Parts: sequence; C-alpha cells; structure tokens
Amino acid sequence: MNISQMKQVLVEILTQTNLTPCVVGHRGVGKSAGVIQACHEIGRNYVALRLGQMEVGDLVGIPYREEKVMHWSQPSWWPADDAPETIIHCDELNRAQQEDTLQAIFQFVEPPVESTQRRLHTHVLHAKHKVVVSINPPDGSYQVATLDRALLDRMVMIYVETDYRCWARYAKEQQFDEGVQQFISAYPNLLAKPGAPMDMQMEPTERAWEMVSTLRRSCRFPADLEMEIYAGIVGQEAAVSFLRWSREQQERPVTARQILDHWTDVATQVKEQRDDLAAVTFNDMVTTLEVDPTLTLAQEQNLVAYIGSLPRDLRFGLVKSLLKIPKVAAVLCKDNYDDVILEAIEAISREAS
Repeated sequence: MNISQMKQVLVEILTQTNLTPCVVGHRGVGKSAGVIQACHEIGRNYVALRLGQMEVGDLVGIPYREEKVMHWSQPSWWPADDAPETIIHCDELNRAQQEDTLQAIFQFVEPPVESTQRRLHTHVLHAKHKVVVSINPPDGSYQVATLDRALLDRMVMIYVETDYRCWARYAKEQQFDEGVQQFISAYPNLLAKPGAPMDMQMEPTERAWEMVSTLRRSCRFPADLEMEIYAGIVGQEAAVSFLRWSREQQERPVTARQILDHWTDVATQVKEQRDDLAAVTFNDMVTTLEVDPTLTLAQEQNLVAYIGSLPRDLRFGLVKSLLKIPKVAAVLCKDNYDDVILEAIEAISREAS
C-alpha cells in the first residue's frame, strides 16, 4: 500500500483498537512522516523513540531505593495519565543495538489483553495512549536485527511502498520546488526504487486470528486493502483462504438459526443481503418457527432485532406470517417490543378491517 493508504489504516487501528501496528518499508518512503501525519489527523500527541539510539535505562528508567524497596524512575518521554492522548512511535525497532534493549521493549509493543493495561517493566501506560512501530525490512539491505516469531506475532504488519501519485500530492501540499516536481513527473522512476519484496514470513497462530477478529469487528478498511492487512498478521496464504471463504459465505443466505442464536455476528450480513437471499432467510425464519416456536429470552430479542432491521414491507410481511404461530404471536405482542412490532400489527389490523 502507499503512504496515504497506510495513514488510513493506521488511523482505524489506533482509534478503534489496542493493537500495535508495525509499518514496514524501505528507506525514504515516508514511514515516519506518515505516522506523524496520522497522529495530527486524529489530534494525538506524538512521541518518537529512536530505539537504535537507546539503552535499557532509557526505556525502563534508572533504579533507585526507598528504604528496602527498589524502584525505577519514570522515563522523561513517558506520557502521564493526565496527558493528552498520545501515540508513542517505536521507530527503528529492529535497529536496537543491544539485545537487552529489544527484550525490554518486547513487553511494551505487546497489546494489552482483556482488562489489563500496556506496561514497560514497572510502568503502566494509560489505556488512552497507543503504540505504533516502524522498521526497515530485514532483506539484507539494512543493518537490522532479526525479530523473532514471538515478537512479530504481537504486531499487525503494514507494508508500505513507493507510489508516485502519493508523492506528487505530498510535494504539492508541501510546496516543493516546481522544478523538482516537474522533473519527477517526467521521470517517476527516479523516486526510490522498490527493494526486494517485503515479507516478514507471518504465519497463522491463535493470537494472530484473534487480532484479525478484532480488526473485523472494530475497523472499516477499503476492500482492496483487506488482503494486505490480514496477510500482515496471518500470512499471505491464510489471508487468501480466509477472504475467499468469507466471500463464499456471503453468497449463502443467513439461516434462521444463525439469527436466533448469533444475531450480532450476522446482523451486518443480513442487512447487506441481496433481495433473493433475503427472501430465503425470511422463509426459513417462518418455517423454523412453525416447526419449533419455543424461544429463549435471548432468541426473542434476536428475532425482534431481525424484524426491526428489515425494510418496512418485509417487516409487515414477516410479522403477519409470525402472528399465525400462537407461541410466537404471544412473544411479539409483549409491550417491550412495541417500538419494533406495533406499527406492523396496526398496519395488519387496518388491512383486515
């Protein structure tokens, strides 16, 4: 993806999740500038850590003693709990010159799990502050350390490449010298030449699929970027298989049982179904409840939510069919469902009179 697309993806991940994006790109392509611009777009403070220049003490602080207890002073760059929302940019992660520096930052780039907060040794980062990483690809062109599988598995790899149109817009916005702009327009091949294909050898793991799930639930990406984003988590082969399977599933109608038992998982798919698939779902719901009209409270609520999601005509038609099933009719006539059902029942009554 290009820098503009990278910024779009970063904004989604940093504002909607606690995951750690890692921007991978060759020198000069604009990784750091893109991260800074993304921070400005979402109104976040920006703190840069040049890890190639840092030692462990710069990260975890200097130890000091209070009576018999050892503590570590908070680093000067650490954003306080009451500071404005901040993005901490761990730049040149794989240029850390000392192995213990890389080991120290490992904990910090790991996304917090469940109700915990991101930590660095004894320091706890407020949940409103986020972390982003950037690296050069380990393709032999750079003096970088190899990142192990455990560390890579904790980040979302975002591969960014040279793109003339993206550079030209930036050059125009920044009022670059006209001669430079015109020359590159004539010879776009004289921008940074792409290096070897960037591939961090990502592989599917349980943690990786959890991150994919988080992104699909929380973020909205352009369809043409989904493959790149998921491949940066589970690898190319697994991403291709998953998206192909997802497309195939979308071509199948949602079943009544999926709606009754897992409405939140299929709600979006129901609303986006073609008319022919929506009709199949409609008929399956009527048939399913004719055969087994017994509903739990959760299933009642899911049924009403489904009815409420339908266009007006379909909603009336479904309610009319379901009122012929006594047990289901008793459910639909409950007062707490009036905001969804009452209009349909009144229209049916008018039709009958």
